[in-house]
Amino acid sequence: MTEIPRGAVARTARLASLPLGLAGRAALGLGKRVTGMAADVVSADVQRRTAEHLFSVLGQLKGGAMKMGQALSVFEAALPEELAGPYRAALTKLQEAAPPLPAASVHKVLAESLGDDWRELFAEFDDKPAAAASIGQVHRGVWADGRQVAIKVQYPGAGDALRADLNQLARFAGLFKAIQPGLDVKPLVQEIRDRVTEELDYELEARSQTAFAAAFADDPHIYVPGVLRASPRVLVTEWVDGTPLSTIIASGTEEERDHAGERMALLHFSAPARAEMLHADPHPGNFRLLPDGRLGVLDFGAVAHLPGGHPEVIGRLTRLALAGDARAVLEGLQGEGFLKGDAKIDAEAVLAYIRPMLDPLAEPEFRFSRAWLRAEAGRLANPKSPAYTMSRQLNLPPSYMLTHRVTLGSIGVLCQLEAKAPYRSILERWLPGFAEPEPEPEATDEQVPRAVVKRATKSTRRRKPADDAA
Repeated sequence: MTEIPRGAVARTARLASLPLGLAGRAALGLGKRVTGMAADVVSADVQRRTAEHLFSVLGQLKGGAMKMGQALSVFEAALPEELAGPYRAALTKLQEAAPPLPAASVHKVLAESLGDDWRELFAEFDDKPAAAASIGQVHRGVWADGRQVAIKVQYPGAGDALRADLNQLARFAGLFKAIQPGLDVKPLVQEIRDRVTEELDYELEARSQTAFAAAFADDPHIYVPGVLRASPRVLVTEWVDGTPLSTIIASGTEEERDHAGERMALLHFSAPARAEMLHADPHPGNFRLLPDGRLGVLDFGAVAHLPGGHPEVIGRLTRLALAGDARAVLEGLQGEGFLKGDAKIDAEAVLAYIRPMLDPLAEPEFRFSRAWLRAEAGRLANPKSPAYTMSRQLNLPPSYMLTHRVTLGSIGVLCQLEAKAPYRSILERWLPGFAEPEPEPEATDEQVPRAVVKRATKSTRRRKPADDAA
């Protein structure tokens, strides 16, 4: 394959095979039931085949299709345990691997982007990609000065593929319910579509990564590789050695998983304060645990710009919800536009909807787990649940869409890691409004007389003309 299939007809045909394949497998399952095969065996077989087909097609198409698969991959922790296995295996394939672009096509992109003499920039260049993702693949090389580098090359036709996919995927929203019942992918598709132009521009990504690298320079916990060269379709950065988070999820020790989770949370909540941006692509393929314990962060194509950092109101409302102040929480949500129209909503019902989500912050330490996420997903997706009814009365303002999606994605990774960490203290340090406000300082014994004397002096001066007249 020399480039991503760009034709809308060709890509639509492949995507259309997804619901057709699901229908065929459902019919096959019915046939097996008629012949007497156990229902649970048939269901598991259909689920496994659906997962394999779904993520095989998304991976082969790359572009927006694969990006959607990667965005969904962080939510596999919410699947029922009996279904998680086949999906987990299929999803993992999307996080760090995809069919590679041939070397000749890579060389052509490098020549067009860096010049015909592009090889002179490198002491070494490996034609075999080290990783492949949704709109580009990464090659390893050695810069002319001896530094190990990562060279990200954008697939030819990536822009057309992204736009074609995202125009089609929303039509198949029902299929994704096979991954997670109650999952509405349309807002996710729209949010990804809104950011297509940014992610296709590697020069813009280079500026974001440079800002992150400056913000976390010499940080003992987070490492962001520096940028060496950038063009719209090629990005050269320092190489990052380390253990992929997907490996730690699969086989890491409890200590490694806890350590990685703590670093993930630290990045999520400190970056807006330090860089005024949020890393907005939290799937495991974008993170490495370095030998010195730092979290290496990759891929800054998707970032949320947060001038001034996280909104203070989010931290304040989170604190008030934990304190059980239902009325203040309701008023705050109304002020931010989280309620639909002039809906009359009971404050205690709103608090009952929100409070279970905040369990990770109620104690000094908390261990995220798949079981916890499954329970929350079930509570929110069950049409008979009060939480489900409440969710239909709430609204997510567009300005919060990206940060909300990133937060959910980060929680998904933490649950995959099953990481225990002091999340509450991280928020107290980095989320504005979450820490208890400092009490007003009381005047000291020395300060009180001076204040009294000062007021008395002003009063005497104002009365002096009248005293003289008397």
